[in-house]
Amino acid sequence: MRYRGREISGEQLDCMRRLIADNPSASRRALSKLVCEAWDWRQANDRLCDMVCRGLMLACDRAGLLRLPEKKCFPANPLAAGRRKPLRVEIDRTPIRCSVKELGPLEIRQVRRSELEGLFGSLIEQHHYLGYAHPVGEQLKFLVFSGRRPVACLAFSSAPRHLGPRDRFIGWSPDQRRANIHLIAYNSRFLILPWVQVRHLASHLLGRLARGISDAWEALYHHPIHFLETFVDTERFKGISYQAANWIYLGLTSGRGKDDQTHQRNRSIKAIWGYPLSKDFRRHLCRGLER
Repeated sequence: MRYRGREISGEQLDCMRRLIADNPSASRRALSKLVCEAWDWRQANDRLCDMVCRGLMLACDRAGLLRLPEKKCFPANPLAAGRRKPLRVEIDRTPIRCSVKELGPLEIRQVRRSELEGLFGSLIEQHHYLGYAHPVGEQLKFLVFSGRRPVACLAFSSAPRHLGPRDRFIGWSPDQRRANIHLIAYNSRFLILPWVQVRHLASHLLGRLARGISDAWEALYHHPIHFLETFVDTERFKGISYQAANWIYLGLTSGRGKDDQTHQRNRSIKAIWGYPLSKDFRRHLCRGLER
């Protein structure tokens, strides 16, 4: 069977069955860690893939391939709190109209897992046309300040697994994509607050973020990134700021979404833009499997 891009052999199924039989008092969480250690199944930051492994074992249990022990506890779902609408935070909305130079020094703060994360969520929920959505997987959130006033928000998260125009541009194989997709970050939100009218601010911020985002990603997740990507809704925007920041137009989405079963368009067409973070980005993204 295949689960999340990983082939599961009969020998590995037997391994899971033996570990369950040899550890009758172990919880499902403990068993998934034992399986990961036996297979040396790890993330890019060297942590065990125990969450993915737990999903695999549950899928095998539902398919009748093994029998998991009964659940021993029912912990609260941490994502449930993340799905609640952020609390509204009121800030100074005095209009700002000037040039980037006149705006003065800008400070870009990474606010993921900080006391400012609530402010970030509030501003996105109030002023971005898509609102706030809890990202999946690895993620960074940036607030841009002019003095003590926030002027912009940018969010980056794990990249979609399948994206035809991007995959053709990179030129990687399916196995290389599965192994190295974590080296791409997706710009999921970009907001300049509506009362901030500063010409060229968007492209200026995109350029500055590109120079420092890999280091910020490595500081939190212990691996760099080598490529950025984003979607631009063609019914609303033209992507001029990305173009001005030297991002590369890669093509259009099909308008069907990742879980499409009908092969019919069911959402707006998005333009896909990408930005290599180094000249040798393909060498990093197309490298062979290490495990």
